Order: sequence, then C-alpha cells, then structure tokens
Amino acid sequence: MGGGTQNNGVFPMTRSMTAAASALLVLLCSSVHADEGMWTFHGFPFDKANSALKTRLDQAWLDRVRLATVRLSNCTASFVSGNGLMLTNHHCVESCLAELSSKEKSLVEDGFLATKPSDEKRCQTQVADVLVGMEDVTARIGAAVAGKDEMAANEARKQTLTQLESDCEKSSKRKCQAVTLYEGGQYWMYQYQRYTDVRIVFAPEGDIAAFGGDPDNFQFPRWCLDMGILRVYDAAGKPVRTPNHLKINFAGPAAGDPVFVSGHPGSTDRLLTVTELQAQRNYELPNWLLRYSELRGRYIQFSAENPTNARITADQLNGIENSIKVRRKQLDALHEDALFARKQAEEDNLKKQVAASADLRAKVGDPWADIARAESVKRGVFYPYTFIENNAGFQGRLITWARALVRGAEERSKPNAERFREFTDAALPRIEQQLGAAVPTYPELETLRLTFGFERMREWLGPDHPVVRQLLAKESPAELAKRLVAGTKLADPAARLALWKGGAAAVAASDDPLIQLARAIEPEARRIRKDWEDRVEAPMELASEKIAKARFAVLGTSVYPDATFTLRLNWGTVGAWVENGKQLEPFTKLARVFERATGAEPFKVPDSWLKVKDKLNLDTPFNLATNSDIVGGNSGSPLISAKGEVVGLLFDGNIHSISGSYWFDTEKNRAVAVHPAIMKEALTKVYGATALLAELSK
Repeated sequence: MGGGTQNNGVFPMTRSMTAAASALLVLLCSSVHADEGMWTFHGFPFDKANSALKTRLDQAWLDRVRLATVRLSNCTASFVSGNGLMLTNHHCVESCLAELSSKEKSLVEDGFLATKPSDEKRCQTQVADVLVGMEDVTARIGAAVAGKDEMAANEARKQTLTQLESDCEKSSKRKCQAVTLYEGGQYWMYQYQRYTDVRIVFAPEGDIAAFGGDPDNFQFPRWCLDMGILRVYDAAGKPVRTPNHLKINFAGPAAGDPVFVSGHPGSTDRLLTVTELQAQRNYELPNWLLRYSELRGRYIQFSAENPTNARITADQLNGIENSIKVRRKQLDALHEDALFARKQAEEDNLKKQVAASADLRAKVGDPWADIARAESVKRGVFYPYTFIENNAGFQGRLITWARALVRGAEERSKPNAERFREFTDAALPRIEQQLGAAVPTYPELETLRLTFGFERMREWLGPDHPVVRQLLAKESPAELAKRLVAGTKLADPAARLALWKGGAAAVAASDDPLIQLARAIEPEARRIRKDWEDRVEAPMELASEKIAKARFAVLGTSVYPDATFTLRLNWGTVGAWVENGKQLEPFTKLARVFERATGAEPFKVPDSWLKVKDKLNLDTPFNLATNSDIVGGNSGSPLISAKGEVVGLLFDGNIHSISGSYWFDTEKNRAVAVHPAIMKEALTKVYGATALLAELSK
C-alpha cells in the first residue's frame, strides 16, 4: 500500500471555536520555523515545504525517498545502489563489527572491507525494514475502547492492536507494526518489507570514524568519517534488487541549499504534559545518570587493565558515553526556565480552549489532572519497576536471554491477543533471530555487568526488599554474578534455541542457574508489571488520548506528532550558527584532521591515512552542518537534495540539538553530516575500494 488517508482529528472544529483556535495556533507555533518538524510520510505538508524552500516536491518524490530509506534495528540507512547497498553510520554498524570480533582482533578498531561479495559478513542480529504501506486504524481502536474504564480500555487497546497486526501480517505477508501517534490521538498500521540477511561491506577504522571521541561528541566543527556500508540479501542468498535507490552526489551541497532528512527519529517528548516533564526532571533522568555514570567508570577501569578488555568493551563504552551526554543535556534543558514557561503557557492555553467549549469539556474532562494523579502513583512504584521488571537490576546479554526464554515460554502458551505485546506472533521471529545469533559473550564482562545490576538494585530497593533478599541473602552481588555466569550454558546459541523451541516444558526442566534465577523472580516481576499497567499506564494512556483529541479539535494535525522510531521527513538548509559571538562555517576540511592529530586516542589518525597523506586532497570537505530537526535514531539518515540525491550522511547533532527532545531552537539546533566528498576521497585513496566506489557511482 503506497499511501493512506490522514485523520484530521476526532472532533471537527466548529465555527465558534475558529477565532480562539487561531489565537492558540499563533501561540503554540510562535517559535516554529520552516526547519522544525518530524513529519510523517502520510501527513507531509507539501505546500508549506515547497513555499519555504522554493522547491517542487510531489508525491512521486516522496514515495521514492520512502522506498529508499531503511530502518535498521538501531538506526537509519538508505539504499544507494541497485543491488542492495545501504549507507549508514559507523556507529550504527559498530555492534555488528563487535559481534564479528574476538578478544584477539577488533573490527571496530581495524575497520573492514569486503573486496568481493563472498567476503561480506552477516550481521546476525541486524534487520532492515522498508516502509511499503500505511493504513489509518484510529477508528477501530476508538471503537474497541469506547465506553470502557481505564484498565479495561488499556487491555482492549493492546488486544486490538495485536489482532490488527496479526491480521495485517497474514494478509500482506509483510512485517506489520501498530504505530501510536500524537500520544494516542492516532493509530496507524505500518507495513514493512523486512530483510533479515544484512551483511557488512565496509567500515573505516574506529579512530577516523569517531575522530575526536567523547570530547568532540555533540560538537561542531567535526572531522569524523562516521560511515558504514551494508548490503541486504534475499532468502535465496542473492543481493536484493533496489531500483528505488538514491544516487550519491559526491560534490555535496552548497551553503544555503535546501536539504531533507529522511529517517527514523527515536523519540521526542514535545507533546508531554508539564507534569510528565517534571517527573523526568525530578527523578527519572537523575536516577539513570547516577547509575550509568558509575557503570561508565567501571567500564573505563576494566578497559584500562589490558588491551583485551579495551577491545571487548569499546562498542558498549562508546554507547554509554554517548547516552550519558544526551541525558545530561536533556536534564539541563528541563532545568531551563524558558522551556517550562513555554510548556506551561501552551498547556494553560489548551486548557482554556477546553474550558471554553461545553462540548469539548464534556468529552475530555480534565485529563491533565488524571495524568497528575497517575504520576503520583508512578513515583511510588518507579524503582521496583525499573530494577525488576525493566531489567536495571539484571544487566548483560546472558541474563537478558534467560529472562526472554522464561517469559517467552509462558507467553507463547497464551492466545496471541492476550500476550504481552513484545511476545506476540509478530514479534517472535525477531526474538528467535536474536537468540540464535552466534555472538560473542565474555564471562568477565558479563560478570561485571551482572554484579553492577545486583548492587544498584540492592542500593535503590534496599536489602530487605523481597527480591533482593531472595537473591542476596547468602551471597554478595559479585559472588552471585560469578557463580551464575560460570555455571550457565546460555552463551551457546544452540542451548538457547533448544530451550526456546522446547517451550515451557524445557524451561521448567532446565537446571541452568540463569534460567533458575529468571524463573524465581518472574512472579514478582509480573506482579509489578500488572500494578504498573493498571495504575500508571492505563490512566495515562486514556488521559493522553483525551489531550490529543483536544489538540486535534483546536489545531487539527497542523502540529507534527512526537517521534516514535518510525519514518519521518524534515527539511532545512545547509548552514552553521553563531556560537559565543562567532559565526561558524558550515563545512570542515580534511587538512584540519592532521593538524588536530596528537597520535593518541581520541585524536589519533590511522596509519592507513598517514601513509597516503601526500596523495590526499587536503581541501576536501569533511563534515557539514544543517539546521535540520533530528534526534537519536536519525543516525545514518541520508541528507537529500531537492533532486532526490544523497548529499550527506547524518551522524550527530550539536550540543544544542539534545534539547530537541523537548523543543526546537531554530537559531542553534544543528545536525552534523559526513560530506560525500570525503567518502569518495577515502574509498579511492586510502582504502583502494575501487569496485565499491564504482557501484556507488552508478
């Protein structure tokens, strides 16, 4: 299905509401500029974009971009050849490189180049999804929950979404995902063409891909060759034909050129209530930062012990450091008085519009008060939910597999519509793929992670919490973790698959210590989850839907929905910004890499580059900045010209962009991309990847 109809809201706008709505629209959008917005492909405002950019985008352009944009399990990519080549970031393929590495050799450090198709190595836990159909199912969800109380509506909503996904997959033979937009104001069914055979073709060395490391992260100017190339294969083991690919324009864009970002932004919270943002500020983000700052320290200490430890932790440590910086700046944003003043003003004005309409007031009531009551309940159950049900107390690959096997065994025995959403029939193939992947596990690292989880759970829940007493009454966290990791057989994918395929009987009979632990904590984890769903999730879902209805009644869908790791399109222009009174240039050049090099990480230039320095064009553009509206998940997104050509590869934002989780500042929020010219220079002169470059140039 190539399109879909847009739902303009549950309640139509009446004539008496028009003037007030217009005033509110001005207030809500007073700081909105043409560059802001993560628009869905079924709600893209062509007139607004074409007017702002003097372009002539049409549905054919949009459809081609959609079919060329790929969602990976963790990032975005784009088809850039007719034979299934995908361009994405190095940090998006880093987990694949780590899975293909060993204690003795790290592809994250050394890079990878397949000189012929048979050398391309499979990324065992990766998938590639292409959005091929969209259907509005809002009315069906509305009918399912109509007249029900909070808890009954919550269950009916989930069961209906599961049933719709199941029906979609049976009829379409594709991967289907129910997508919630506008905090429950709309529901869509997205159909994807899913590819599970994804192979690595090229990645540069980590030192040049992440040149500048954590000190340069979320900064600009930048000099990172943060690129990776994958290829998708079909069930017969042949490269997938991708005629809708985007051609790379290696000349790149000029300053001021209009550009588009097609990708899968992970999540934003721009439509949350003030009460929900206060919860993030007051305890959710601080707790996360406390835990992961300490975990980062333990990883650094562990890595410093020897080169082997450094190799096996590199990808995870990079991810932790990046996440810490994101959440730290999110917390800073939530402490900005201007942000809360803006959010409060938006919320107060929407409340006034509801109060002014007897019809609307009768239909939505006071959902803000409902959310406030649910938030007060959430505060009391947040830590048990976080540590026991949400796995903060049980960290590592091995325990994650154990819990999936135990819970999956019970859930799969239920009718599909009655299962937890993460264990529906639609989700099972992906779970089995991950359980069967022959990825490396390192006992010393698993012990570190499990020990840390146990210690933090005991700290935050207290030594007398029933689960803590159950696990740690006779052993210390380190002793328990060491015993569990030493005794488990779950590092073997064959053992995992045997338990998965054996179902409830096999799991119940297993004497594996990690399976036994997962079985022991499962009853309490389920009780905590049920309490959370009934007293927190259910009232908040219903209240959020009511707020969305009020917003639709006033604004329609002139406001874009929050990001949900589903396909979106944003427009902007190439350009930097003024920082500390200095106008930054939008492009960086290759020469500066060698000038900044110190010979030691994170400012180390790989030997492969030093050997050919005299052959390189040092004036080659390296990275560039745009005022595109992006967040995490947009990593690997193509930067596309109005002609539909790839003119850059998004890999980061500046430090100001992190507050984009909550609002967009046109003056300072910037995205950072790899310039295609440096890709060509590197592939040609550094890596000798002539065959690959020839395929990319077709």
